[in-house]
Amino acid sequence: MPRLVRFCLPRYGRKDFRISPLQGELFATCFPAEERASLPDSLAVLTEDERLLTRSAAVLHVLRRLGGLWRIMGAILVVTPRSILDWFYDRVAGLRKQLFHTQENLCTVVSPELRRRFDT
Repeated sequence: MPRLVRFCLPRYGRKDFRISPLQGELFATCFPAEERASLPDSLAVLTEDERLLTRSAAVLHVLRRLGGLWRIMGAILVVTPRSILDWFYDRVAGLRKQLFHTQENLCTVVSPELRRRFDT
């Protein structure tokens, strides 16, 4: 499980959201194959009003829903031009395996309550 997901799950206020990998069944039922193929290998968020956000827009959406200082950070970053935020997102995404190295055989223990939010 990606570290971002492990970080956000216990902090995200709403309990009625689901998590699905871009290759998961839940995501596949929501979006046709052509649309899925055009998406970057990135964080994608389907909003309550059915908008699909990727890259920095998805990060800002999540930050604003985490609450506390994360919400404040999201409110500050939202005034930054999207092209700049996407540039930074792309740099971090390009380095993520080096920055956030995880062992392939490591199995994360997730509580049953949080596990119900995953598309398996």
